[in-house]
Amino acid sequence: MRAYLEKPRTTIGWKGLINDPDIDGTFHINKGLRVARKLFVDLTSKLPIAGEMLDTISPQFLSDLFSVGAIGARTTESQLHRELASGLSFPVGFKNGTDGTLGVSIDALRAASHPHHFLSVTKPGVVAIVGTDGNKDCFVILRGGKKGTNYDAKSVQETQQELIKAKVVTEEKPGPRIMVDCSHGNSNKDHRNQPKVAQTVADQIAAGEKAICGLMIESNINEGRQDVPPQEQGGKDALKYGVSITDACIGWESTEEVLEVLANAVKARRAL
Repeated sequence: MRAYLEKPRTTIGWKGLINDPDIDGTFHINKGLRVARKLFVDLTSKLPIAGEMLDTISPQFLSDLFSVGAIGARTTESQLHRELASGLSFPVGFKNGTDGTLGVSIDALRAASHPHHFLSVTKPGVVAIVGTDGNKDCFVILRGGKKGTNYDAKSVQETQQELIKAKVVTEEKPGPRIMVDCSHGNSNKDHRNQPKVAQTVADQIAAGEKAICGLMIESNINEGRQDVPPQEQGGKDALKYGVSITDACIGWESTEEVLEVLANAVKARRAL
């Protein structure tokens, strides 16, 4: 399950549970780390989770709880994040650039697959020189961009060819691995389009497309999004329950429908 703790901001806004757990500008980051870890321990007792590696320090305190990681479109080009991914002990996806091109994510896959040495912190929080072995289990996440969407069958096929051409993967098993982000550029920034994107991807999976390894869906209990009201208007106490305060999401009913569609698609692919 996609369980993100931090939110990359184009300008300003609430940055997430770790950064400001009380949603009131007090920035009790120590509390945020404790609450986040407790939440993830509870979640992973029942299902595996995926998270975004937004900074290069917090993964040291949480990485044992992740099954999959992701690097966002704005940080895929970052050398620090590529180095971080090279030392993580789980698969990491790199999103294509915000312009929609694949070049930066392919470069990131190549960089993360090699060993690196860099400054980081140990689990007790001491600055240290870290050496990594490289991460061979990285993959591309198609999220669309300024050039348009890239979740259709043609885009998925072209991505596979680009990965093979760049020699970051081979045609042999396991072959190229691609995740599709149903939100962001692929939804034209309209959360209500996510089920349509998921259906298109499910059709590809059902037809036997083996390169697609997963989907990202922005989902919450209730549909839509909301801003945190100013303190004089009630602040966080005035928030509607189960509605996102970052990106707009589909609600739980739509989420169940999407998961059913995807489950049937996977069953169809396995039967081929």
